[in-house]
Amino acid sequence: MKQADLGLNLSTKRTRKREFLDEMNRVVLWAQLIALIEPHYPKGKTGRPPMGISTMLRVHFMQQWFGLSDPAMEEALHDVPLYREFAGLEGPMRRLPDESTILRFRHLLEKHELAAPILATVNAVLQQHGLMLKAGTVVDATLISAPSSTKNSTGERDPEMRQTKKGNNWYFGMKAHIGADAESGLVHTVIGTPANTNDVTQAAALLHGDERIAFGDAGYQGATRRPEATLKNWHVAMRPGKRRALDPNDPADAIVDKIERLKASVRAKVEHPFRVIKRQFGFVKVRYRGLTKNTAQLTTLFALSNLWMARRELMAMTP
Repeated sequence: MKQADLGLNLSTKRTRKREFLDEMNRVVLWAQLIALIEPHYPKGKTGRPPMGISTMLRVHFMQQWFGLSDPAMEEALHDVPLYREFAGLEGPMRRLPDESTILRFRHLLEKHELAAPILATVNAVLQQHGLMLKAGTVVDATLISAPSSTKNSTGERDPEMRQTKKGNNWYFGMKAHIGADAESGLVHTVIGTPANTNDVTQAAALLHGDERIAFGDAGYQGATRRPEATLKNWHVAMRPGKRRALDPNDPADAIVDKIERLKASVRAKVEHPFRVIKRQFGFVKVRYRGLTKNTAQLTTLFALSNLWMARRELMAMTP
């Protein structure tokens, strides 16, 4: 019998993946999130009892962290003892969730629209700990590519995705718009739209309503003039062409350039969550068809990125 089958781990090396899972195990709000899902979870009064909520939530989060599809997650649970340990599935006699069980859990979250409440639950705790001040908001958007191939069962591309041009390159997919806390960079609002949506049209919807100031790049020019605008204290970047035309030897232009640099230093905070989901979690392409499912996944990813970005402070506050 193999060492893994006996539940033994004689290795002394703590890999980066183990360190990551240990840290996330400490900072994820398991009790609150399980309580959020429990009213919607099947009770299993007849037939085979369902997998525990804690196990399925842990499996679902590992999918997000490691970019695994439902079949790949099932295989990983069979192949990787670390994943079984994190999900609480140790022991040779434990039943492992198959890809259909993993799929049904994701569908349950989607059906009851629980991604946004998960983000709100995480943010409420972060705010209680003083890690999210919400006095100001930085808004931004990023393109998420979708498969452009028509070699599928329907013979067509995803009808909810669109094509847009950025610089000299064309992209097909969706756009993730976020509103983040200007102090910490933690995300409080997520909106998914087709890729050809103009950033400024989502500006007002990305505000939570209690901020006193908002920041955006040049794509948000005119945010205060839109009919839905309620906040007038916007600091939007100058258009690149106008900024390049500034004369550094002119005192007035030098002051304008310095102001632009200060605004850019605040806007830089909003790039951190994008870096986490794309580089740390490996989310670079949509996995599902349709905006609703992909926006739900993005919302969950940003909730997890908030915990990852605030993990050191959270671990310092808890024994």
